[in-house]
Amino acid sequence: MTSTSTAAAARATVHGYPRQGPHRELKKAVEGYWKGHVSADALGSTAAALRRATWQQLAEAGVHEVPTGDFSYYDHVLDTTVMVGAIPARHRAAVAADQLEGYFAMARGTQDVAPLEMTKWFDTNYHYLVPELGPDTVFAADSGKQVTELREALALGLTARPVLVGPVSYLLLAKPAPGVAAGFDPLTLLDRLLPVYAEVLADLRAAGARWVQLDEPALVQDRSPAELDAAARAYRGLGALTDRPQLLVASYFDRLGEALPVLAKAPVEGLALDFTGAAAGNLADLAAAGGLPGKRLVAGVVDGRNVWLNDFEKSLATLGTLLGLAEQVDVSSSCSLLHVPLDVGMEREIDPQIARWLAFARQKTAEVVTLARGLRLGTGAIAAELAANRADLAARSRSQLTHDPAVRARATAVTGSDGRRSAPYAERAAAQRAHLGLPLLPTTTIGSFPQTDQLRGARAALRAGRIDAAAYDERIAAEIREVLAFQEKAGLDVLVHGEPERNDMVQYFAERLTGYLATQHGWVQSYGTRCVRPPILAGDISRPEPMTVRWTQYAQSLTDRPVKGMLTGPVTMLAWSFVRDDQPLADTARQVALALRDEVNDLEAAGSSVIQVDEPALRETLPLRRAGHAEYLAWATEAFRLTTGGVRPDTQIHTHMCYAEFGDILRAIDDLDADVISLEAARSHMQVAGELATAGYPREVGPGVYDIHSPRVPGAHEATALLSKGLEAIPAERLWVNPDCGLKTRGWPEVRAALENLVAAARGVRAELPDAAS
Repeated sequence: MTSTSTAAAARATVHGYPRQGPHRELKKAVEGYWKGHVSADALGSTAAALRRATWQQLAEAGVHEVPTGDFSYYDHVLDTTVMVGAIPARHRAAVAADQLEGYFAMARGTQDVAPLEMTKWFDTNYHYLVPELGPDTVFAADSGKQVTELREALALGLTARPVLVGPVSYLLLAKPAPGVAAGFDPLTLLDRLLPVYAEVLADLRAAGARWVQLDEPALVQDRSPAELDAAARAYRGLGALTDRPQLLVASYFDRLGEALPVLAKAPVEGLALDFTGAAAGNLADLAAAGGLPGKRLVAGVVDGRNVWLNDFEKSLATLGTLLGLAEQVDVSSSCSLLHVPLDVGMEREIDPQIARWLAFARQKTAEVVTLARGLRLGTGAIAAELAANRADLAARSRSQLTHDPAVRARATAVTGSDGRRSAPYAERAAAQRAHLGLPLLPTTTIGSFPQTDQLRGARAALRAGRIDAAAYDERIAAEIREVLAFQEKAGLDVLVHGEPERNDMVQYFAERLTGYLATQHGWVQSYGTRCVRPPILAGDISRPEPMTVRWTQYAQSLTDRPVKGMLTGPVTMLAWSFVRDDQPLADTARQVALALRDEVNDLEAAGSSVIQVDEPALRETLPLRRAGHAEYLAWATEAFRLTTGGVRPDTQIHTHMCYAEFGDILRAIDDLDADVISLEAARSHMQVAGELATAGYPREVGPGVYDIHSPRVPGAHEATALLSKGLEAIPAERLWVNPDCGLKTRGWPEVRAALENLVAAARGVRAELPDAAS
């Protein structure tokens, strides 16, 4: 490749960066603030230092234009709600009294006021706070956060680009506020919202912004003509403003499709497009649309969602094609690097040769800078980097880690009967009722109990060698005894062992399966201060030995009530890991399912009559475009059935899902053929119960009545009200009573009180049922 006048202008940038800091400094500061140990001023100082360090690191790496505004104490969509003044009525007094306290009240709730609903950010494991809007919503601009952060970056002598959630995506991500009449469409508020964005843009221009990025990821989904027309109207209006910076409209996670010509024709100065994975089709679509003459294109050729090193030659070929389609082509990550860990260099326990296959945020930044230099100066300027990249890619493709003949032979031998239970649901349900002897409205929890400081300390002491395995096991056994004793005393019907030995519901299993890599510092924000370390699915998967049987069997020995065996399902094992990109996901899912099938069968043989295989990620992994839904759901549900298909009819299979829009996958939920499904329902006011009833779902359901992502303790009357609403949709003989999700992140005092209230509600409602005596 030779440099051209267009290529000479190529610059490096990214859409956003991890927020928490190399040692999760933000998490610790925010949680310290919640506990009263850190002042608001100290929290602000920690946040400002993290922003400054991020921008300086990006600039030193060679990034020409750093993003601002992507930093958040909790969630960038919640920040947008504050920016446009869409504060729910129940939170206005708190926000008016103390903006920071009110902000966290919207995110987490208080004992008296419920938080905003939380759900997944498109098909990622990041959660956002859902805006609540209605016909009476009054927007008001508050650009303080965005202006402050821009000025901080400019004061460092940097070129900075504020990044905002765009107005169309903001409204498409919103829901009608509680009490708003059914059928209200938040998008009807667009003309009311645009003047607020105009005011924010003017404020940013006055503060020194030359470009502002408006993120419109919702436009990569299937959109109606009316929604596309709203997007066209929005950007005609914003483009026509005279007092504004130059506008860069960004999309990511998939191809823009029919929205691409809409944005290409809009009077904005640039587009940022994703050219990785499912979004690779943007290249052909852009050419078909006639390109972006006279405009800037920010080309996302470095995958911002996965951790594998970039294929430089492939990316340069894409960039070379794009040179003829825009006035200026800059190089970027495909989306914010929020979705990947910070730095491979911090990982000391991954084989250095394997580590060379990986790229976290810092390495991806370096890749972007290298590609921009190659585009600007020609491939000769990056000859050494190209040679090293080719060698690393070849080493990965040849590795024995990625190819296990025995695993592949077993997966090839799977037949349709392997994924079918031996009896239909009606027969199974009767056998399970006889075997388990549970009351109407049986009570249970989702699996995990609080991970106390003592448990984390014991785990750290074991790693450091301060205690031996026997002492650690005794600590785990003591915790299980305490958890079982509490559940029996509280009156729960189906118990769990509490998972004290597990660090994370995916990582725990990944550390015990071949083909996975675990990190020590690979933290990624899931929501708020909740960070996870997604394992890396690098090779073929098998299970060397049982993973959960020992502690489940021990817990069952302590009680006559059934204790659930607890596993993470195959789709979630993929979705909450960084998956391999060198074979179809369906093939990887089958390998994981076969490994988990062995575990399910061993649990049953050890005496487990109830086994829960969690699939909270089934909905979030659904392709963003409907054209891919059928293929995905076919292999995803097959993987679940392959995991659970080998048990007896009287063994009850549960699954669990949370914080997603379940209405899109109701048929797939049925196709799982689980006996019982528990789902998030508290923040969404039991919406899913009605959706399942409308769809004719025939099996048992546990819609959650306790929102565990908030510190507040719901009273028995609240659980009773939700149960009563659930009974309007689901008959009592098929309704379970449980929290929304696992209790790992909560404290013991609130868990005890909330579960006691949950049991009291179930007993009270049960006593009023006509068939209670049975």
